[in-house]
Amino acid sequence: MLETIIELRSDTFTKPTPEMLQEMIKAEVGDAVYDEDPTVTKLEERVSELFGKEAALFVPSGTMANLIAVMVHCNERGSEIIVGDISHYNLWEQGGVSQIGNVYAKQIPNNEDGTFDLEKFESLISDHTDCHCSRTRLVCIENTHNHCGGKVLPIEFIRDLRKICDKYDIRIHLDGSRVMNASLASGLSVKEISDGCDSVNFCFSKGLGAPVGSVLIGSKKFIEMAKRTRKVLGGSMRQVGILAGACLYALDKANENLLKDHENAIKLAEGINGQGLLEVQKPETNIIHLKLGPKIKIADFVNRLKTVNESEVNRLGGVIKVNAGESDIKTIRLLSNLNVTTNQIDLAIKKINCVIEEFL
Repeated sequence: MLETIIELRSDTFTKPTPEMLQEMIKAEVGDAVYDEDPTVTKLEERVSELFGKEAALFVPSGTMANLIAVMVHCNERGSEIIVGDISHYNLWEQGGVSQIGNVYAKQIPNNEDGTFDLEKFESLISDHTDCHCSRTRLVCIENTHNHCGGKVLPIEFIRDLRKICDKYDIRIHLDGSRVMNASLASGLSVKEISDGCDSVNFCFSKGLGAPVGSVLIGSKKFIEMAKRTRKVLGGSMRQVGILAGACLYALDKANENLLKDHENAIKLAEGINGQGLLEVQKPETNIIHLKLGPKIKIADFVNRLKTVNESEVNRLGGVIKVNAGESDIKTIRLLSNLNVTTNQIDLAIKKINCVIEEFL
């Protein structure tokens, strides 16, 4: 009997399509460390223009892009950044800004929509004229916000944050790994979203479906310094046009593919019947959170989704396995993505509802 495995743990599990592989094969390459890879140059120029910034730099990952941004903005000892307490920076990047960058990260509580209280933010800015204090150089925001369920930051929040930062000569870095999802959901261009930000991390290996790569975007001076930092972190790559080619193809198909992901996320959320055991949060983009009630242990539920029993096969008409992620001890995370079809979403709904009934 045909087995269907539906991968919803993350949009990073996507694999290159045959068309993307062809673009990788055809890509013209050179030594990118010497700025002689024409495909990388084309990608960097296209992305910087798209975001309305002066320059861009291709790097292996979003984690490296974020780390480079902090190290460039905070290039004096005694610098600090302010980050959300449930931001990707704070939870999932191994504390690299402190471990490697020697920068202190001060946390501010995130609201449910990924924002934070701006009065609280202003109160956390250090008085660097006092020799006891570090100097606040940078604030990092995330759009869409991963841990908040793919929430889109309100543009008014970013603009108001910019006004405060201008008062204190503080820079803003946008972790925009899924910023094109934010653009599609809000109707604003990525240029409009990032207009108030000094630098941006834009990832290609999530919803856009490329196998590797992020682009760090900012001013020419910022990118010149970022290039040096990339080198010391081991992120400079040689004939990497084969990866940049995949990113260019992904950019061409971005709106079409992300629209499908958003539609599938809504379809999935609307199809799940929590029956009082769990709460399905309505997605703004491609991330769906299932908030479990006290009766369900998350490990039991996740494991059950990827296993099959005989009665279930007869009931559902096939072998269906769903791979789901865990956001915290009571939150299951599901991500629609490029490699999951609408038909597979229908099968995932059947499987999830079947498992929910078992826990009643």
